[in-house]
Amino acid sequence: MPELPEVETVCRGLRPRIVGRALASVKQNRPDLRFPFPERFAARLEGRQIVSVERRAKYILIRLDDESIWLVHLGMSGRFVVDGQGGAARSGQAGAGNGWRFDHKHDHLVARLDDGGILIFNDPRRFGFMDLFPASTMAEHPRLAELGPEPLSDGFNPAYLGVALKGKRTPIKAALLDQEVVAGLGNIYVCEALWRASVSPRRMASSIPGRRAARLVENVKSVLRDAIQAGGSSLRDFVQASGELGYFQHSWQVYDREQEPCGFDGCSGRIRRIVQSGRSTFYCAKHQR
Repeated sequence: MPELPEVETVCRGLRPRIVGRALASVKQNRPDLRFPFPERFAARLEGRQIVSVERRAKYILIRLDDESIWLVHLGMSGRFVVDGQGGAARSGQAGAGNGWRFDHKHDHLVARLDDGGILIFNDPRRFGFMDLFPASTMAEHPRLAELGPEPLSDGFNPAYLGVALKGKRTPIKAALLDQEVVAGLGNIYVCEALWRASVSPRRMASSIPGRRAARLVENVKSVLRDAIQAGGSSLRDFVQASGELGYFQHSWQVYDREQEPCGFDGCSGRIRRIVQSGRSTFYCAKHQR
């Protein structure tokens, strides 16, 4: 499932292509994705101008000129791409020479823009979903209301993390995946940040406040920035808004590297894989304490 860097990469790719553009026509090709589309969804989008493209946690928030918010979640395989103004989706291949191809029978929403571009939501597994609601109700929206601070914001700092984790009797990895503690973190980048911070994913969250919290905050931010700069990680289905693949998966230090040598400076350990809360965790038991 795309995590924060992938969603941020999609937002950054969409902005120059769709902000300021009007949705000249919108075609909805099925009644639902993971959940039903909102009532009269395509008709309510048609004719609206796109004011901004923002991100909150793993959600894309498209603000429209009628003071409404078009919320998009990519799910496991959702791709939100633009064709016609330099995009690659409709050509059938995403990115030159990488062989990543779209099956257009999964184009569930297709919007023509007033400049001739085409905005496409393609989702083979249909775990994505969309909503459309007044911007004035965003703070109360059930998907957004309980989210913690953005990890790249000033609000995510050692003092905040120390308070959030105080007395929390759960492994630190589970705590960082809790969207009420910090918004948008997922399995890959939590594994990578814990490795960089030399913190064991099995350590109790209540033992983190202090120096470990400071290291964690610093390394959560650094791994997310590095991943965004690389265009995210293309694992199975993720592509950027242009249709190109991200390449941060080539920089993973720990995720999906079971039994490989730990590359941490001076460490002679090897990467282990364990299962926590039904999800794979990768770490080095020698330097992550």
